[in-house]
Amino acid sequence: MNTNNSLKIKALKFSIVISFILVIIAGGCIILMTYMKYYKNPSEQKLIEAGVIEKTVKVGDVDFNYVEGQNNGPALLLLHAQTLDWFTYSKVLPALSKEFHIFAVDYPGHGKTIYPDNYPMTASQIGNDLANFIETAIGEPAYVTGNSSGGLLTVWLAANRPDLVKAVVLEDPPLFSSEYPEIKQTIADKLFTASYKAVQDKQYGGNFLDYWIENGTEFFRTYTGPLSQPLIKFVVSNYKKANPGKPVAIAFLPIVVQEMLRGLNYYDPRFGASFHEGTWNEGFDHADALVKIRCPALLIHAHFEIMEDGTLNGAMNQEQANRAVSLIPNCQYIKLDADHVTNLEVPDQFIQIIEGYFLSK
Repeated sequence: MNTNNSLKIKALKFSIVISFILVIIAGGCIILMTYMKYYKNPSEQKLIEAGVIEKTVKVGDVDFNYVEGQNNGPALLLLHAQTLDWFTYSKVLPALSKEFHIFAVDYPGHGKTIYPDNYPMTASQIGNDLANFIETAIGEPAYVTGNSSGGLLTVWLAANRPDLVKAVVLEDPPLFSSEYPEIKQTIADKLFTASYKAVQDKQYGGNFLDYWIENGTEFFRTYTGPLSQPLIKFVVSNYKKANPGKPVAIAFLPIVVQEMLRGLNYYDPRFGASFHEGTWNEGFDHADALVKIRCPALLIHAHFEIMEDGTLNGAMNQEQANRAVSLIPNCQYIKLDADHVTNLEVPDQFIQIIEGYFLSK
C-alpha cells in the first residue's frame, strides 16, 4: 500500500469518527431541547393533587404571589430562604397540607410578587407587609416557619406582631451573623457583594440569574463542577427561550442548585445588596427582637464550618445559635445533620418537626 492510499484511509477513518461524534452531539442536543420544551417538575402534579393552588392578593402597594392549600387545620405560613421562592417547599407542602391550612408566600424581592420600584428592602418594611398579608389573606393568627432570611422575617413578625403569630419554627436563620459588620465574615456576603455590583453595574441587564451565571464561577466550580458553568449557561439560556415566562427547571442539577436557579430568575439584587450595605436590618436589632418573642419557638440549626480564613460557611456558628436560644424566653433547639435549606435536604425530617412541634401547641 502506497503512502497516498494510507493517508486516504486514515482521513476516511478520521472523518467517520468525527461524523459519529457530531451525530451523537446533534442527538444529544435534540434530546436536550425536547426535554427543555416538555419537562415538568413532578412536584407540580403532587401539589395539584394536594389541592395547593397558586394565587395573588393585593396588600397595600404589594401584589403578593403565594400558594394556599385546603383548610385542613390551623393556618401555617412558610417563608422561603433568600434567592428562592415558595416552590422551595414543594416537597413538604403536600404532606403539611393534610394537617394545616398552608400559605407559602413569595416575599418582596423574590418570586412573582410585585412591588413598587422604590420599595425599601428592609426587614421592617417586608415584615409589616407580611403582617398585612396575614391579616388580609389568612385572616387569623398563624403558625410561622421561615428559612434563612425567611427565618429573620419570622423573628420580626413574632417580636413586632405577636397578635398574629401563635408559635414559630426558625429554620437555620442567620441570627447575628447577618448583621453589619459581621456579615462581611460570612460566605453569604459573596452573593450579597455580587448583588451590590449588579445594582451598581450599568451593563446589568435586569435579570440576576443571567448575571449570576456569568459571574458566579466560584459557585459553580464548588457546587456543580469545574467545567459546568458554560453548560449551565447554555441550558438555562435555551430553557428560557423554549419556555418564556415560566420558572427555570433544570432537573439534572443538585436540588438546592435547581431551586436557586429558579429563584434567581426572579430575584431582585437590591435585596442582597441591602445586606451587603448593612441597611436590611435598620430598626431590627436581632438581640432586641429575640427578647421580645413571647410565643413558643423552635430553632433548627444546620451544618456550619469556620473556614481557614475565619469565614463562616453557614447561617450561624454554635455560639450564635446558643445566644439566640438563651435570648428567646420559650425556645427549644434542634441540631440537624443537613445543610442550610433543611426543608429541601431532609424533607421527611422537616415535616416531622413542623407537625410535631406546632400540633403540640
